[in-house]
Amino acid sequence: QVQLVESGGGLVQAGGSLKLSCVVSGSADSIDHIDWYRRAPGKLREWLTITHSGGKVLYLDSVKGRFTISRDNAKNTVYLQMNNLNPEDTAVYYCKGQNGEWGQGTKVTVYS
Repeated sequence: QVQLVESGGGLVQAGGSLKLSCVVSGSADSIDHIDWYRRAPGKLREWLTITHSGGKVLYLDSVKGRFTISRDNAKNTVYLQMNNLNPEDTAVYYCKGQNGEWGQGTKVTVYS
């Protein structure tokens, strides 16, 4: 089975940056299709990235140009670089495996 562990969340001032990590272990053949989601308080979980076969990535419009997904195969880790954060980005952030596996999430709080 695949296990996903998110980390890197915390408290950050508006305009600041955070880099989240998702460490993948278990039976995954690769980390190429790990994607990021988030859930704001009282709201449904929403997708942030969609990685297609071949590696093309789509981003949610509200984070396009500010968030970037990257991968380090040697470390079995997927990252989400988040720049120019605003309070609307406050949420618990999750990574998801290609077969629907979820990590435990890491909380991001942005204050103005």
